[in-house]
Amino acid sequence: MGTKRMTIAARLRTIEDRLARAAESVGRDPAGITLIAVSKGQPIESLREVYDAGQRHFGESRLQEALPKIVALPPDVVWHFMGRLQSNKARRIAEVFPMIHTLENGRQLAEIARGTTTISGLIEINIAEEPQKVGISPNLLDSYAQEVLNCRQVNGKGLMTVGPAVEASEAMRPYFRRMRELAAGLSGCNWLSMGMSHDFEVAIQEGSTHIRIGTALFGTRA
Repeated sequence: MGTKRMTIAARLRTIEDRLARAAESVGRDPAGITLIAVSKGQPIESLREVYDAGQRHFGESRLQEALPKIVALPPDVVWHFMGRLQSNKARRIAEVFPMIHTLENGRQLAEIARGTTTISGLIEINIAEEPQKVGISPNLLDSYAQEVLNCRQVNGKGLMTVGPAVEASEAMRPYFRRMRELAAGLSGCNWLSMGMSHDFEVAIQEGSTHIRIGTALFGTRA
């Protein structure tokens, strides 16, 4: 059955099954992996359908788009911010999103520290050091991790990456493996946000704790 013919609930079950098989293939407990429904660009009705199917973690990239969705969905949803974090909006975003995946500079931290809300944060790594992408270089991780540690309003949880665009998911394995190595060398780094619709199984095999699924769940955006 093609993706477009499946209901969102059926897609969610398929993804959950694939997640479990990938985890079990390397001796991991599937319960230790969080599936985030990347709902940017999706109508509230689609989010409600995913929620009714049992999904509780949702990811958004723009504050203004997210606000009406947050109001519309029940309060037990966990909202993850995974868009580019503009420093002048960082404090407001921290007030709305308990989890931010895209920390990359001190200006963001300074703005978040001006508020009263404590968030869980992930440092975004530009793992392939692509000039067109945001995120810090791996060789700057130690110094920036110390900045995060010193920020009273951020509970540093780990790392996130958006890898290079490749056709074969297996080509992502060296990048995901490098992320796992970086996390292992960082004290208190327990979360790894990596893997999307086309490569999440490889990411899980290499240690991902949070996978970000959009197209495979909602279908192609118009």
